[in-house]
Amino acid sequence: MTQAKTFPVEAGWRTLLKDLGVKPADVMRRAGLPEDLLARPQVGLGTAEYFNFWRSLEAAVGDPLFPLRLVDAITPEIFSPPIFAALCSPNLRLATQRLSHYKRLVAPMALDVSVDERGALTLCPRWLDARVTPPLAVVTSELAFFVRLVQMARREPIRAVQVTMPTTPEPRLAYERYFGAPIRKGKAASITFSASDADLPFLTANDGIWQVFEPDLRRRLMELDATASTSERVRALLLEALPSGQASMDAVAGRLAMSKRTLQRRLGEDGETFQSLVNQIREALARHYLSQTTLSNSEISFLLGFEDPNSFFRAFHGWTGCTPDGLRHGTAS
Repeated sequence: MTQAKTFPVEAGWRTLLKDLGVKPADVMRRAGLPEDLLARPQVGLGTAEYFNFWRSLEAAVGDPLFPLRLVDAITPEIFSPPIFAALCSPNLRLATQRLSHYKRLVAPMALDVSVDERGALTLCPRWLDARVTPPLAVVTSELAFFVRLVQMARREPIRAVQVTMPTTPEPRLAYERYFGAPIRKGKAASITFSASDADLPFLTANDGIWQVFEPDLRRRLMELDATASTSERVRALLLEALPSGQASMDAVAGRLAMSKRTLQRRLGEDGETFQSLVNQIREALARHYLSQTTLSNSEISFLLGFEDPNSFFRAFHGWTGCTPDGLRHGTAS
């Protein structure tokens, strides 16, 4: 997604902090942020500031189960348009697709969604600024949120099939009870749900409300991108469009409401070409999938919009000088 400099602060944080028994001014002061930040809806946080806010909040709560307390405090009454849109979805599978599209409205992150050959759904948070390490509490909360989402939408518990984390939160058993699955060591944080659970209908499904909220969510994304360069906007669209096969220049130009010639000219002003951006995004995603997931080369080829695995193999070798398997197993020179 486009790496905006700041990210909006949701008004729902005020209710969450109240329910957690902490004073917003104390949290902001400890984080080195304006004490009235949550009362200023037009002000956003940079990634480092966002993580400082989380560290300050965790210190104020002073509970090793802080991430679980936080997600359990989330209710439909705490209004957040992206979360509300997820609750309006027919099931978890579509809810996560919507969240992956609109997640950056509430946090400096993207959500990678993948499906294996059995239909199991794997969700992997990915921070937009990889230079800044997220606090463990943020990572844990992001994974636990999906369990909480199903609890709200179905009024019943759900058990994950698998949870992976680079660092395991403590007390481990308490977190594993919440997830319903053991936490395994992994390079990237992820949570997997079975195909049957991903497709169970949400009791909160409401397509009428979704139709009301979608235009506002789209508008907010456009506002977030207002200061982005053309190349940044194209990168964001390519991240969404590659798996669907709708990543041609004509398709992207259409979504940006400009002609193909105008798109070429503006990319040239940024020192880029359309194909160079396609290659950059494909290489970055390929490296991510190969190092952080267990997706097969065929599955990665599909997600990157290649017609067949051989085309992916040749392109990857041209970008990196090594094979996909060489990078995955650390044998690349």
